[in-house]
Amino acid sequence: MITGDIGQALGLDASGTWRPPPGGAGAAPGTYATSLPFRMALSAGEQPQQVAAALAARLDSRDWVTSASVAGGGYLTVTVSPETLATLAVRVPAAGDACAASDALRGQRFRAPSAVDVTTAADWPRAWDLVTSAVTAQLAAAAGAQIIKATIASERLPLAGHPAAASRLAPADAVAAAGADAVRFALTRAPAHRAGQVSPVSYVRNSLENPFFAVRYAHARAALVLRWAGDLGLKRGNPETLRPELILHPAELGLLDAISWLPERVASAARRRRPDSFVRYLEWLAAKWLDCSENCPALPFGGRSAPADLAGMAARLWLAVAAQTALGTCLRLAGVAAPQRL
Repeated sequence: MITGDIGQALGLDASGTWRPPPGGAGAAPGTYATSLPFRMALSAGEQPQQVAAALAARLDSRDWVTSASVAGGGYLTVTVSPETLATLAVRVPAAGDACAASDALRGQRFRAPSAVDVTTAADWPRAWDLVTSAVTAQLAAAAGAQIIKATIASERLPLAGHPAAASRLAPADAVAAAGADAVRFALTRAPAHRAGQVSPVSYVRNSLENPFFAVRYAHARAALVLRWAGDLGLKRGNPETLRPELILHPAELGLLDAISWLPERVASAARRRRPDSFVRYLEWLAAKWLDCSENCPALPFGGRSAPADLAGMAARLWLAVAAQTALGTCLRLAGVAAPQRL
């Protein structure tokens, strides 16, 4: 969403080109770099640094942009104000699942399996192919691509009698033991070179060290915060009443920064056909929310870190809704249920 705002301010479609700034360790939350100047320079016969500098100058007058500069030989690097980042607390819930949307892959076509039933796969590489094809297509659709349903080889292979099935736990048996969601998550998380080494049963442990549990727990924790608020009769008010300056703690800005990357991470994972990179992003987002909820509790019984007044509590409740929305969207894109309770 924030990168989309920058693109609109420039009058350019830069969706899908944003990345952390070159050498960006320690960059402020809300800092983005785009390679667009390189593409524009190539077509215009100019130097990328000149193009990036001209684009930066066009952003200087925007009060929500704190800095715009050239980095890495021609990247346009932009940092938005913390208050602008904080508006995601109301913008993301308003958008719902569209918070992951962009036009980065508009005009491209991706193939999706006509059905996704892991138990029909003869072995783990074929199960991986089936699941990752489906998740990649979902990500691509969110990024504006056209999806074509097609039967792929994995859907035509029976399980019985396949030599791989006899040598280790078969996909169908893993679904019975660990559940379909755990199997899909394990397959999506595995890069291509590890497609034959998937072990979904290891994902059933109720521990934050288990990434499958952690991402679902993070969503359930956000839902719990909002349920407790409802039980206490606490309300977050209308979106217009949000005071962004009340959610500028480093942990809150870290969460907002993570949420702001959602459309770019979706598009990047689909373009590269690397849904495992999207799952790693989901794990990062979940960790940021859990850190935020621990250090900046939304409810009055959060000890000395609890909000000082109703306005602060309302702002943090909006942040919980934004986290729940972003996490739920990610889980659904990954083909995993977003639980309200665990």
